[in-house]
Amino acid sequence: MLEESGLILAADQWVLEAACVQLVAWATRAETAHLTVAVNVSGRQFHHEGFVEQVMAALQLSGADPHRLKLELTENVLASDATSVIAKMRALKTNGVGLTLDDFGAGYSSLSYLKQLPLDELKIDQSFVHDVLNGQNEAAIAGTIVTIGLSLGLLVIAEGVETGEQRDVLAANGCRAYQGYYFAPPLPLPEFEGYLANAWRQRLIPEEAPAQGVAEDASSKQRTNHRAASPAAASNPADVA
Repeated sequence: MLEESGLILAADQWVLEAACVQLVAWATRAETAHLTVAVNVSGRQFHHEGFVEQVMAALQLSGADPHRLKLELTENVLASDATSVIAKMRALKTNGVGLTLDDFGAGYSSLSYLKQLPLDELKIDQSFVHDVLNGQNEAAIAGTIVTIGLSLGLLVIAEGVETGEQRDVLAANGCRAYQGYYFAPPLPLPEFEGYLANAWRQRLIPEEAPAQGVAEDASSKQRTNHRAASPAAASNPADVA
């Protein structure tokens, strides 16, 4: 509807500016100062001539730390005019903005093109995540995507994780960051901040207690921390999508 009405650019800019304002507010509190915010970028927004300048203006006007902002781009957004796409991404990266390839596997990017992109993160499309329990081939495909991302030095995040079994298969294939209803549904801001405050308190307790059974409980402790973390990227509680 926004695309058809021509309001998509204005809406995208509002979301970007609101994200920057929220980062500034979170930066004043110890339990939220470490958070990053990920903003989905539409194709029309990214290919707008002044996109990089708009991003930097939103950061400068709000006073937000660019290293706390991540922009999520799909393969389809990056599929045209490779020279322009890479130039824009490098300009953003030079200024500290993080870049994520969203829904990887759902588009048609070649691996030779992928390795040219100055990315920080790669998100496995949820269609692959949903299928990991359907057989060895499906799990192998997800594992291959994880291997590709890690070999390029990227953080790999699995989208749409809904069960512990899916998380376990992904973990066995090297994925260490997850996003989905297994951890929490999307939450309104007040509920999310309450969720985070509770997770923050749970994290502080074991850190202040005497270390006991660390080697024996290492894997279970890691999983507990994942579930108590941010709903967005469970093994990386600093990410909020």
